[in-house]
Amino acid sequence: MVKRFEDLDVWQRACDLAVQVYKLTEEYEGLKRDYGLKDQIRRAAVSIGSNIAEGFERGSKREFIQFLYIAKGSAGELRTQLHILKEINYISLEKFESLLREIVSLSKQIARFIDYLKEDLRREEAGI
Repeated sequence: MVKRFEDLDVWQRACDLAVQVYKLTEEYEGLKRDYGLKDQIRRAAVSIGSNIAEGFERGSKREFIQFLYIAKGSAGELRTQLHILKEINYISLEKFESLLREIVSLSKQIARFIDYLKEDLRREEAGI
């Protein structure tokens, strides 16, 4: 039984991803100057882990699931922004592919966690 959101692998991965995005926004010259896009991509990255934590702290499986969906949505937002960065040549193709793989993998992990919690909730409600 997980007692703290900090113990969740999915939350740890989301935080690692946010750190990678912060480093990315300081690494590439175009992103350093494009404050709006830099802020937007950082907020999307931070939102993933933040929503996982907030949902966990709500203390309700139903609410946790809802916040996991929001976290998954933020991962989609981050993927979109990453595609834009690639298209406007703000990041290298290698960096794009590496981060895209990580975001897709994290999004799938969130989806599996949602499925697990939904099934667990169904069992509880059925008294199983």
